[in-house]
Amino acid sequence: MRPRLERIVRELAKFGAVGALGFLVNVAIFNLCMHTFQLAPIRSGVISQVVAIGTNYVGNRYWTYRHIDKSRVHRETSLFFLFSGIALVLENGVLALSHYGFGYTSTLADNIAKNVIGLGIGTVFRFWSYRTWVFRVAAFHAEEDAAAAQDAAAAQPAAAGQETAAAAREARSATARRRAGQRTKRVAGGGARVSGRRRRVDVGGLAAEEQREDRRQLLK
Repeated sequence: MRPRLERIVRELAKFGAVGALGFLVNVAIFNLCMHTFQLAPIRSGVISQVVAIGTNYVGNRYWTYRHIDKSRVHRETSLFFLFSGIALVLENGVLALSHYGFGYTSTLADNIAKNVIGLGIGTVFRFWSYRTWVFRVAAFHAEEDAAAAQDAAAAQPAAAGQETAAAAREARSATARRRAGQRTKRVAGGGARVSGRRRRVDVGGLAAEEQREDRRQLLK
């Protein structure tokens, strides 16, 4: 559970950084269109958001989700712009409701409606849709975890085999040491028996010599 939570936190941080860059682009283009080119608020909002969507795609594809499979780029790009278009409608819907429905027509009100409330709703929707449908993050990590589990399962028999081989080597080494100890004891015991025989022979020879000397004295 914890590794998964850490992945989501890292992903959210990167997504937030890319979104912050997209936000700056969105706000800059929006105000440029409204105050420099004198375009209507909705048209300015659409133009600014299209530019921001392109910025977000590059940032998310090549940074946030760069580890995700890139073999289905056409499908991924189509879904990205589809869900970004839905988020665009959400954001500019909030702007339209505020500007034309409630009559808040000041620059501050338009920016709050578009770049605070609308952008907040759109960001939550984009994060969910991008990771679920566009980049298929959950499926990718599920495959990654399954592959890791298979590798771990394959490694277990090998580790068990290594432990068995080590135990066999240790048993053979202990047997060899035991046999060497037994041979040493036998050699030591044989040496002791030989020494005992030699001592008995020496004592017997001395006694025989003394008897011969006694006989010579008697004959004299």
